[in-house]
Amino acid sequence: MGFLPTWHPLLNDLRSKVTRLRQQAPYIPKTLKLVWQASGIWMVVWLLLLLIQGVLPVAIVSMTRQVVNSLSGIARSGGGTLQLQLSYTVAPPLALLGLLLVADQVLRSAAQWVRTIQSERIQDYMTGLIHQKALEVDLSFYDSPASYDRLHRARIDAMNRPLALLEGMGSLGQNSITLAGMAGLLFFYSPWIPLLLLAGTIPALWVGVSYAVRFNQWRLRNTTEERRCHYFDWLLTMRESAQELRLFDLGNHYRASYQQLRSHLRGEKVSLEKQKLLTELAAGTLALVTTALAMLWMIVQKIKGVASMGDIVLFYQAFGQGQRLMATLLRNTGDIYQNILFLENLFDLLNTEPNVCDPPSPLPVPPLKESLRLEEVDFSYPGSERPILQRFNLTLNAGKIAAIVGENGEGKTTLIKLLCRFYDPVKGRVTVDGVDLRDLSQQAWRREITVLFQEPVRYHVTASQNIAHGDIAGNPDDASIEAAATAAGAHEVITRLPEGFETVLGKWFGGAELSAGEWQRVALARAFLRRAKLIILDEPTSMLDVWAEARWFSRFRDLAKGCTVLIISHRLTTTMQADVIHIMQHGHIIESGSHEELLKQHGRYSEAWESRRREKPG
Repeated sequence: MGFLPTWHPLLNDLRSKVTRLRQQAPYIPKTLKLVWQASGIWMVVWLLLLLIQGVLPVAIVSMTRQVVNSLSGIARSGGGTLQLQLSYTVAPPLALLGLLLVADQVLRSAAQWVRTIQSERIQDYMTGLIHQKALEVDLSFYDSPASYDRLHRARIDAMNRPLALLEGMGSLGQNSITLAGMAGLLFFYSPWIPLLLLAGTIPALWVGVSYAVRFNQWRLRNTTEERRCHYFDWLLTMRESAQELRLFDLGNHYRASYQQLRSHLRGEKVSLEKQKLLTELAAGTLALVTTALAMLWMIVQKIKGVASMGDIVLFYQAFGQGQRLMATLLRNTGDIYQNILFLENLFDLLNTEPNVCDPPSPLPVPPLKESLRLEEVDFSYPGSERPILQRFNLTLNAGKIAAIVGENGEGKTTLIKLLCRFYDPVKGRVTVDGVDLRDLSQQAWRREITVLFQEPVRYHVTASQNIAHGDIAGNPDDASIEAAATAAGAHEVITRLPEGFETVLGKWFGGAELSAGEWQRVALARAFLRRAKLIILDEPTSMLDVWAEARWFSRFRDLAKGCTVLIISHRLTTTMQADVIHIMQHGHIIESGSHEELLKQHGRYSEAWESRRREKPG
């Protein structure tokens, strides 16, 4: 009666593992399909090598038996010359055995070469898939810590898990072929010997599967902590943080934080390995006991005169290799299970579909001859209950320069994301000449927009390439790039660099570093290069001095002639140049008009202007 309560939880645990494996089994053909797409004919070569390598050990053991029996026969006969007997009796099987051993070594080297080719191809292919998916997902994907965890796990798993699964399955197949051959040889002596071999290695399966599950659970729990370790490492080693770490003496703080977190992760991982080691030790002891029993039985057969010396050698090799193969085979099963668990993360990412999608039949992009409108728009970021915009309305008339002024957190940058259709409104719509942006192709609409973001990317490539990124599909010539640089006030900055427009910017690759204001001018040039219908500038002059700001705006009016422009800025000296200024507060437009009209209204804009004028020295 005491047996059932002891084993009942173990049976339930095993049943749950089998159920989970059945649920995840579809990942195996999906992975093999990806591997085939990545490595093609090399997968066929790999399979042929596995098949031959699976048969060779059985042939080597059989030939070893023949060589030993031939030598034993010579020792017993005592007839003829020793040289003649060795030549005719021992030499042929011995030579064949040598050829088999050489072939085994050659095939091992060839398999390693093929594995290296497959590894490189699979790594490049999987990285390409992740990069493609990272570009396809919604911008909201990057708003979620859980998404970063998923991306972090997928990026790591994509590098080795598909190949590891392939190798695990290949090793499983190869070892199964060899094991079947060895079991056949052992079955010849007694049917119960293969069963004894199985009984000695079953515990290894339990060890492998249990460890795979525990390690996967540990990894899921600690993905965020692993990413935090990467972040601390980045802070300690990258130029962007070097100044503040030294000025505020933060280096030791983050170094200690990294070491403390690594100590925690390392401790848990070592504990897992310790548990695995102890269970493997118990399983290995059981395997030794079964080997001893089998060899004892075989020695008894030799004493009885039933078995020859060659049989003893063959039995020892076959049972020993069979036991190792069985343990390896079951370990392969555990590895396959573990790789399937990790590949779930990869396919979870690859199966992520964007919510912001193109319609089945996109309409042509309107010419923007009338207006761009946000109509009764409600918007909250995914996963957040805080509304950013509620019943928001705004009209940008075609061919005019409009400016939006408001405090931080009012939703100004959110407007840019909606206009670029990085997000869709929860309610309401965004239209261009009366056509909803959701009825247009995202790519086609974005080709008609150029944006200077508040925190533009600093590309560590040449100055020319930095600017050319604004219209890379158009393959701009040098004259267009220089014209954009002149319009943005970046031409003089760039020509002072050691190699002019061919100077690499940034320090990552030994280039020239720019000031924050100079980087902003380069980003402005990138935005100006694209001859777009809609120009959006988020804090375009925040890094410019007042003289550079005035010169820039006079050039900008000529550049933007005929375009629809939206400027978001805190600097009233910038916004006052716009045709119409919108004051934004609490997610609504509360005032609109030209600079002079707003001053006459004596509202919020007028208060801000008077406050600025009083604070201005002199």
